[in-house]
Amino acid sequence: MILYNVTVKVDSAISADWLKWLREEHIPEVLETGCFEEATLLQLLDTDESEGPTYAIQYRAANRKAVDQYLENHAQALRAKGTARWGNQFVAFRSLLKVIN
Repeated sequence: MILYNVTVKVDSAISADWLKWLREEHIPEVLETGCFEEATLLQLLDTDESEGPTYAIQYRAANRKAVDQYLENHAQALRAKGTARWGNQFVAFRSLLKVIN
């Protein structure tokens, strides 16, 4: 199992609207690609929230091929939607993790 983790620092001014958009629009659109089996939304604790909260969204994929398919065929368009709507009011970074149990 591969986790595609997106960590996002969100400006306080948009945080409530951004979170609603994330839950109701963005995460469902990412899952509709068929590349991921599920998503988990988390809020980071013990971080400096003076400028806004930080979230992590972990998308679970069966394998690396599924993640690569998402990155090649869907990621750019879905990222552009967020940027078009929220501009530079958030900062995101992404990482891949392999589940080892």
